[in-house]
Parts: sequence; structure tokens; C-alpha cells
Amino acid sequence: MEETELCFPQLNTSCVKPKRPLSDTVLIYMILSFISLLTSALNLLVIISISHFKQLHTPTNSLILSLAVSDFFVGFILLFQSMLIDGCWYIGDLMCVVCCCIDYIITFSVVGNMVLISIDRYVAICDPLHYSIRVTQKRVQVCVCLCWICSLFCFIVLLKDNLKQPGQYNSCVGECVIMVSLSEQVVGFFIYFILPITVIVVLYMRVFVVAVSQARAMRSHITTVTVQGSRKVTAKKSELKAARTLGVVVVVFIICFSPYYFVSLADQETLFNVSTAAFLTCLYYFNSCLNPLIYASFYPWFRKCTKVIVTLQILKSGSSDTNIL
Repeated sequence: MEETELCFPQLNTSCVKPKRPLSDTVLIYMILSFISLLTSALNLLVIISISHFKQLHTPTNSLILSLAVSDFFVGFILLFQSMLIDGCWYIGDLMCVVCCCIDYIITFSVVGNMVLISIDRYVAICDPLHYSIRVTQKRVQVCVCLCWICSLFCFIVLLKDNLKQPGQYNSCVGECVIMVSLSEQVVGFFIYFILPITVIVVLYMRVFVVAVSQARAMRSHITTVTVQGSRKVTAKKSELKAARTLGVVVVVFIICFSPYYFVSLADQETLFNVSTAAFLTCLYYFNSCLNPLIYASFYPWFRKCTKVIVTLQILKSGSSDTNIL
């Protein structure tokens, strides 16, 4: 008989490591580490750009900043997730609960930020005359703070039993098990997935209809506008471009998150094999790496900011006043 390998050989209650070729383990480690570093680096560029340059201190960019902060921490979560590749958790039961708590908080904050972004674009496109009055920097900051506070409250409610005694649901030493009842999973599924996705889809359908009508109106009157009118058209084009860019972010978010949520509720052992479940989990986390790439593709200001940051021109005095729009 082959000798089984334990996570902690000195303990009889240790978990058994699953048998997997070393090449597969190394490859998975490399891929997850690369995605983790890339996710953290790209989102750090977004955070520095919006925080440093004064021209980017707008309500919409404040929401993008909050989303980038969430995505930045996803990179750290991936590093901890990679520890479970060989089937063993080496850093204790308390860290297991802490990592899961951070995961829950970030997940809920990402969903909340997506809803706020959708509301922001809805008001900007569908009610542009009152946008500057209804959507102010201070109100956005309050909404972002409430989003993070609600995320913190949600994880306390869902993981309250696990927080009382970390590791109580582990069957052996070296395991990281977090128990959430089926009823809590179902309630969380509707409150933090079905409801937000419904709101996002409804708002963006309305934004799409209004944006198409505005684009047609601008094309039909483009030759008869005055100088003042041309400025209004430019402003409308800017809002439409922002709506399109953030619309892509929202669509990518739905594509990446939807399979993971359905898998989390389904019986993975009967409906999905381990490889499929692992792929959908990686897709779920990879969404945080895609958002900065979308900004780089659609936002010229992000490319300019990246150039200033990478070339260290950001260290010069007065760099925060640089014209990057």
C-alpha cells in the first residue's frame, strides 16, 4: 500500500493531502500567483490615479475608486486561496475565518459598488439636468461608506457561528471549513445576487434606450448647434462614453459572478466535478483583474495616469494638478 501524506505528519488527527501530480500543483500556483499580482498592481494604479489627480475627483470616479479598492483586496485573497491547492490549511483556524470574512466583505462591497455605478449612470443619462444636484461628491462618499458598512454587517450575520469558535466544523487538522446554513445561503443569494442584478439590468436597459435616442438626436442636429450647444453635445458624448464603459464593466461582472453563485447553491458533487467548480471560482476572482483592463481600453485618462505613475513623474511637486483629461 502507498503511504499517505498528511498535512501535519506529527499529528494523528491531521488531514490527508490529496494526490496530485507535482507539475499540476506548480502550474496552478504560478497561474494564481500571476493573477494575484496582476490584479493588485492594476487596481493599485487605478487607486493612485483617482486619489492623486485632482481632475479625477468626481462622483463617478469615486465609485470606480471604491470598486478598485475591493478588487485590490481580491488579489490578496487569491494568495490565501492558493494555499488550499494541496488540500491543506497551514495558518490556523482563526486565519481561516478571517480570510473568509474578508472574502465575504469584498464580495458584498463589489456587488454594492456595481449597483451604485448603475444608479449613477442612470441619473446621468436619464436625468442629466438634475445630475449635478442629485449626485454630489459628498453623497457618493456617504453611499460608498454605507456600502462597506452593510458588507461588514452581512458577514457578521452570516458567519456569527463560525466566529464564536473558529475551526469547530473542521473534521481534521489542516482543514478550512466555514459553515453557512442552506436557508442563509438562499436568503443571501436573493439579497446579494438576484436583487442587485435585477436592479442593475433594469437600470441599464433604461440607460441603453435613452442613450440610443440621445445619440440619434445628436447626429441629426450636429450641423445646426451653436458653440454653446456644441459644448452640451460634447458633455453628452462624455456621459454616453462613461455609460458605455461602465456598462461593459457591469456586463463582465454579471458574466463572471453568475456561474459562481449558481455553483455555490448547487450540489457540486453531483452537478459539477472539482475541475469545473475550480474554474468557475477562478473566473469569479478574475473579474477583479479585468476591470482595470477595461478602463485602460476605454479611458484615455487612465493610460495617461499610468504613464505618469510608471515614469515616476507623479513624484514631482504639483503633479496632482497635471492635465490628464
